[in-house]
Amino acid sequence: MEWSYQTRNPPRYGWRGPELAQMGAQEHASHQLGRMRAMVGMYHRMFFRDVRLAMVLVIFLLGLGWWGVPEMFLVVPFVCLWAGTQTAFDASYLIMARHYAAALEKFLNDNGAEGVLVGASLENSYLFPLDARKVVTVPIGRPFSWFSFMTILVTATGVWAMVVGLWAGWGTLLEFGTAAQRTYLVVLGSFVSGALATGLWWFVGGVGEHRLRVVLARRFG
Repeated sequence: MEWSYQTRNPPRYGWRGPELAQMGAQEHASHQLGRMRAMVGMYHRMFFRDVRLAMVLVIFLLGLGWWGVPEMFLVVPFVCLWAGTQTAFDASYLIMARHYAAALEKFLNDNGAEGVLVGASLENSYLFPLDARKVVTVPIGRPFSWFSFMTILVTATGVWAMVVGLWAGWGTLLEFGTAAQRTYLVVLGSFVSGALATGLWWFVGGVGEHRLRVVLARRFG
């Protein structure tokens, strides 16, 4: 049985009825696998793009604050919060693409590829396992990896920058008056608490990945 697997610019059959009808299940799966592998690469790039963007913006705001515009310090915690939630969003798409790619690889291995597709197994071993309970992409109680270290380092740097911004801007915040202080702290605290609670529910609680497994199990078993 012949099959093909493309990762660069897979053909777009989604809107071409005759060609779509002529494709077999293995061909559909191989084209979908190409799309998912492209998504995995894209969201890896987006993750680090957003990290770099946030780092440049935080350094710029801190520089403005120390240059004589101290109000900019108070913007830093919100930028750090945005960066954390945005990169977690990138990771959520990465996880989705990996789940689908793993299911497609298993299907193809069972139907003609004869076990040669090992991308999902390599990612589980080298990056982070999909079947583990995770804090975004850091598995809890599972083998540690460089991917895990980088995720923790980026997160810790963001938290540190948030604390530095709040600390450096505290004097300026006190000058705004009680009402402004309360509003700022309540809004920031609410956003942070909401992001943490939702992240724990979606990632650590496994709600997001459970939804993926349910859908994939219906088709692939």
